[in-house]
Amino acid sequence: MIGAGVFAAIGPAARVAGNALLVGLAIAALVAYCNATSSAQLAAVYPESGGAYVYGRRRLGPFWGYLAGWGFVVGKLASCAAMALTFAHYAAPSVARPLAITAVVVLTAVNYVGIKKTALLTRLIVVLVLLALATVIAAVLLGGDLDAGRLYPVDDVGPYAALQAAGLLFFAFAGYARLATLGEEVVDPARTIPRAIPLALGITLLVYVAVAVSALLALDAASLGATAAPLAAAVEAGSLAWLAPAVRIGATVASLGVLLSLIVGVSRTVFAMADNRDLPHFFAFVHPRFRVPHRAEVAVGAVVVAIVAIADVRSAIGFSSFAVLLYYAVTNAAALTLPAEQRRWPRPVAVIGLIGCLAIAASLPVRSVAIGAAVLAVGCIVYLIRRADRR
Repeated sequence: MIGAGVFAAIGPAARVAGNALLVGLAIAALVAYCNATSSAQLAAVYPESGGAYVYGRRRLGPFWGYLAGWGFVVGKLASCAAMALTFAHYAAPSVARPLAITAVVVLTAVNYVGIKKTALLTRLIVVLVLLALATVIAAVLLGGDLDAGRLYPVDDVGPYAALQAAGLLFFAFAGYARLATLGEEVVDPARTIPRAIPLALGITLLVYVAVAVSALLALDAASLGATAAPLAAAVEAGSLAWLAPAVRIGATVASLGVLLSLIVGVSRTVFAMADNRDLPHFFAFVHPRFRVPHRAEVAVGAVVVAIVAIADVRSAIGFSSFAVLLYYAVTNAAALTLPAEQRRWPRPVAVIGLIGCLAIAASLPVRSVAIGAAVLAVGCIVYLIRRADRR
């Protein structure tokens, strides 16, 4: 979660909602919390690789599990491409695409050699990202031209804009259920996963609130929305502008951290779907030495490289948000079917999560909704064809 999203999403959210992006942040956090609790409950019952793909199959039926898995895979493939391009545009815009492709290849190789090395590298990246975000907050509070009037009164932009900002900021929260998709590789999953997901979400929310408020204190919403590097712009607006390069370095490191974890999660879902023959069974194999789904890893890396070669960041983020919100809608629907003895949070929490996911997904830009619906329709056709073949 603590990755490139916080560096990238604040600008677009400010552009559509002004300082009401803080309202969008609250909405996104509420929906993310509901999704996290549903994921935690289900992960404790089904500690298997695949996340909502497994939960949908077990609680709602094969089709809903497949739809969740398809949405997750295609949405997160787009996220991988967006993060690779974000990294490259921050690091070296003149060679962005070749550099993005190189990043995908290198991180796929890191994942290939085992999850323990991946986890260690992820921890190191998070430390560097937290230092960069701390630099933003310190530079703004100590050297910025602070104006509380940029926070209040809240801009009257209407519920649609607030929901759209929530959809953009939700992209920054995505990742809290990664432990669920890695269920088979977690020690004592029934105890660890339900504790880890809400804790990680709470820490991330505190960080994001501090960063968003600091950025708005330093720079008006219009200026934040007009730049592709809003946190760097907030720092550059003050007397400690010489710290801005550290923020840009943090953004590049954050992008790599998100890309690293995304490749892990997507490949595990591909592995689970292939194991159930919803995708070609060729991908349902584990490397005898490294104990990772190596064929799925390589396939994910190859597809992301292809997307990076032709796509842009904005379209990738919009499509990814739509697909992932529907993925979590299936998660909440599955959690609603849990019996009382397996429930750790009240049923209305899952209801709020389900309604919130659908409402935010529908509020995204029309182009993103149309493309997302078309790709999901293609997935449904593939499912029906494969089901007919099996019969």
